[in-house]
Amino acid sequence: MRTDDCAEVAAIRIRGWQHAYKGLVPQPYLDGLDIAADADRQRARLLDGDRRVVNLVVDSGGGTLLGWAALGPYRDGETRTEDAELYALYLRPQHIGRGVGRALLSAAVRHCAAAGHQRMYLWVLKGNAPARRFYERAGFTADGAEEAFEVGGSVVPEVRYAKDLRG
Repeated sequence: MRTDDCAEVAAIRIRGWQHAYKGLVPQPYLDGLDIAADADRQRARLLDGDRRVVNLVVDSGGGTLLGWAALGPYRDGETRTEDAELYALYLRPQHIGRGVGRALLSAAVRHCAAAGHQRMYLWVLKGNAPARRFYERAGFTADGAEEAFEVGGSVVPEVRYAKDLRG
């Protein structure tokens, strides 16, 4: 991902939230998401952020981005592990089910395995059945860990998934 991609990545992320989390996250929160503000945050993170965080994009071949993923070291409070985490994976909603997400996830898994990580984790909204099926088909399994986060005044539960990258 380059700084030139930040506006498109922000649009992908926000449209992805609005599509995937409808009915799971308060609608006023989803309606209030701001692409321009998110693009500014993406740009700042890219320019000033942790260089261990990798941002991958899928280009249509015609200069339009179809998807984005962010990955890096597993975040577990103050504890640092040798494991990796998929922080985000979003597609333009019209490209869901066309193999773009599988290709992007495969690239993320390959990157983490090549970097020597033993496991890869991700968090998914507990009620997001399509995303859970997507990750399960890719070999991730729910490992029993659950957390909740506050978004738009509501508490939303997440489930952690893991994949062994050693073989």
